Amino acid sequence: MTIIETDQKAEDTKPVRVSRAYPIGAQILFVLGVGLLLAILILAGLVWKFENDHAEAIYPGISVDGVDVSGLTLGQAVLKVNANLTYGREGKIQITNGSEQWTFAPEALGFSYDPVKAVREAYSIGREQDTLNNLREQLDAMRQGVNITPGIIYDQAKAYQVIQEIALETNIPLIEPSLTLDNTQVKVVKGQAGRSVDINATLKKIEPYLLIQSDGSLPLVIEERTPVTVNVEETAQLAESILAQALTINAPNPEAGVGPWVIEPENLASLMIIAHQSNEEGNSYELTLNRDALIAYFTSFSPTLQTEPINARMIFNDDTKQLEVLESAVVGSTVDIEKSVDSIIEKLTAGQHQSTLVMQEVLPPVNDQSLAEELGITELVAQTTSYFYGSDPARVQNIRAASSSFHGVMVAPGEVFSMADYLTDISLENGYAEALIIVGDQTVEGVGGGVCQVSTTLFRNAFFGGFPIVERHPHAYRVGYYEQQSNGAVDTNLAGLDATVYVPLVDFKFRNDTPYWLLMETYMGNNSLTWKFYSTSDGREVEWWSTGITNVITPPDPIYREDPSLPTGTIEQVDWPVNGATVEVYRTVTRDGQIIDTDTIRTVYTAWPAGYNYGPGTEIPEQAEPAED
Repeated sequence: MTIIETDQKAEDTKPVRVSRAYPIGAQILFVLGVGLLLAILILAGLVWKFENDHAEAIYPGISVDGVDVSGLTLGQAVLKVNANLTYGREGKIQITNGSEQWTFAPEALGFSYDPVKAVREAYSIGREQDTLNNLREQLDAMRQGVNITPGIIYDQAKAYQVIQEIALETNIPLIEPSLTLDNTQVKVVKGQAGRSVDINATLKKIEPYLLIQSDGSLPLVIEERTPVTVNVEETAQLAESILAQALTINAPNPEAGVGPWVIEPENLASLMIIAHQSNEEGNSYELTLNRDALIAYFTSFSPTLQTEPINARMIFNDDTKQLEVLESAVVGSTVDIEKSVDSIIEKLTAGQHQSTLVMQEVLPPVNDQSLAEELGITELVAQTTSYFYGSDPARVQNIRAASSSFHGVMVAPGEVFSMADYLTDISLENGYAEALIIVGDQTVEGVGGGVCQVSTTLFRNAFFGGFPIVERHPHAYRVGYYEQQSNGAVDTNLAGLDATVYVPLVDFKFRNDTPYWLLMETYMGNNSLTWKFYSTSDGREVEWWSTGITNVITPPDPIYREDPSLPTGTIEQVDWPVNGATVEVYRTVTRDGQIIDTDTIRTVYTAWPAGYNYGPGTEIPEQAEPAED
C-alpha cells in the first residue's frame, strides 16, 4: 500500500512513496473470506439449478400411496398414481341372501380415489412456506422420504341404486287381509307375509370395507313383515247379512197414513262403511253405517210426522193478577232422528230388517202450569175497540167467529205474530156465514165477510200500543165500518187505520219487540169488538197524527152486471159509490224521551163506483154500460 505524506507548507510539498507490510494474520483472513464467498456463490448456483430443475416437478423423496413421484410433473404423477391404485377396479364386495349372491367391484358401489388432490399435496411440499422452511422441507423429504395417502370418495347414491335394484328382485309385498264391497257383493282378501330389504342398514355394512379398502362378504339386511291377525270372515258375514234383504222403516203410528220407507240392498251398500281398526285388543275390521247419510234421509221425511206443540190459551184475571187456563196446552212430537238411527243400526247388526222410528215429545213454551210472573204478564198494556153499527147478523157472526180464534193466544218475546197462523179456516163448518166481501173490483156475497173488522182492530191495538208493524194491507176503498165512533158517528181521523186479511194471500203481522210474553184477549160487544194486550209495560209512549182525507177523487160511472139469477126487469144495487182518497198516518214511539221507532202508513183508496146487477133482458140506463166479463 502506498501512503503520500505532505508538509504543511504548500510550496515545499513533494510526493514521497513509502511501502508498509501488513501482518500475516490479515492476509489469511482475506484469503478465507474470498474462499467463503466463492463457496456461497457455488452453493447458491447449485440451489438455483435444483430449484430450476424442479420448478414444474415434485421434489425428491416424495411418494403417493408408496408410488414414487419424485421429479414428475403433476400430470405425470397423476397418471402414475392412478395406474397403481387398483382397489376400486379389482376389489370385490360380495352381497348375499341365503343361496343368492351378488358381487361388485368397489367402484360400482360408488368407491373412487382422488389422485389429483394427493398429487397436488405432494407437489406443494417445499413450496408453501418461506425460503428457509421450504429448503428444510425439501431436505427432510430427500433424507427421510414423505408418503401421501390419497383421499377416498364414496358416492353413496350409486351404492343405494345398486341395493335398490337387488331389493326389486328380493322384496315380497305384504298383503293385509281386507274386506271390500262391490255393489252388494262382499269380497274378502286373505293376508300374505312380506319382506323388504332395509337399504340403509345394508349400506352401513358396506361402508367399513370401502373405508379400509378391503374385499368382503356381507348379508342383505331383510325386514320380515307378517300380516296382522284379523277376523275378516266375521265382519264379512255381518255385511252379507245386512245386504240379504231390504230395510223397512215403519212409522210409529201406521194409522197416520205415512210410510213405511224402504231402503233397498243397493242403497244399504252405499250406506255401509268398512274400516280397519287397531287397538290394544288387536286388529279388526269394523262395519258401520253412514250416520250423516241416514240423518239426512230421515230429515227429508220427518216433517210429515211432526206435530207442533200448542201453547195453552189463557186469560188474565185483573183481580188476582194470575192466569186462568182456557184451553190446555198440547204437547207436540217429532222424530228423534239420532235415536232412530241408533235403533236402525242396532237392528241391522242384529240381523233384523224391520225398524220403527223413535219419536220424542216437544213441549210447548207455555203450559197449563205457567205463571204470569214467569212469562212477564203483569198488566194491561194496550186496548182498542172498534165499532160496526149497522152490520147484519151474518157479518156480526163472522166477527165473533174470527175474533174467538185469537182469544187467549200468547205471543213470545221477539216473535212476529201472523194472523194467518191462528185464523181458522173460513168456512161454514167453522161457524162463518155468508156476507159481503170485496173480490177484485166488486163487492159480492162470500163466506167470512166482516173478518176484516177483526184484523183492523188488531192492527190498531198494535199500532196504538207502539209495536212494530211488519205487514199490513188496506182495503181497496174506504169502508164506513172502520171509521165509526162509539156512538156510530163517522170519524175521518180513523181513515187509513184499517187492515184487511185474505188468507193465504193477504196477512197482517206485527212484532212483539219486548222481552216479555204478550197475551191477547178479544171481547165482543153489541156493536163493538175490543182487543186487549196483557204484558209488562216497558215505558213506551205513542204519539200519532193523520193528514186526514186528501186527494179526493169522485167515483166513476156506475157498473151494471148481468145476473142470470135475477128475473127480467130487475135491477139490484150491490155496490155504493165511494170517493177515492189518500191518507197518511204518522207514528212516533218513545221511551224515556228517546225515539225508538217512527213510521208512516200511507193508504191510497180507489174511487169506487156504484154497482148494479140486473136480470137478463132488463133495460139499463142509457148512460150506463154493462161490465165486461
